[in-house]
Amino acid sequence: MNPVVHFEMPYDNRQRMAKFYESAFGWHTQMLGEDMGNYVLATTTESGEDGPKRPGAINGGFFPKKPDWPAQHPSVVIAVDDIKTAAEKVRDAGGKVLGEPMEIPGVGHYVSFTDTEGNRVSMLQPTRHRRQ
Repeated sequence: MNPVVHFEMPYDNRQRMAKFYESAFGWHTQMLGEDMGNYVLATTTESGEDGPKRPGAINGGFFPKKPDWPAQHPSVVIAVDDIKTAAEKVRDAGGKVLGEPMEIPGVGHYVSFTDTEGNRVSMLQPTRHRRQ
């Protein structure tokens, strides 16, 4: 079974969005630069080096809305062991993979898709970190 490990939502104004979630829910945000697509990481629960400390809790992020991107709505990210195999399964099940998997340095390989109901969802093949 592949678990939900992350959420994503679009923003128009990242300063306004960050202030809202920090004020309303106490989330911590980290603004990434242009090299990371102006993404904003959102920490929603106490986390350590390996992610959330509480089982079942997830963190997330926000991406800038762009006029040429499809389905810019809140979505979830599902962890998979092999992104190419998972993309094939999505297609075989009637979904549509949106582009090719891209590498997010230090995080893993990522790609979005739409399911049979038109929902935008994403998959992540996490980078395996070696423990020392």
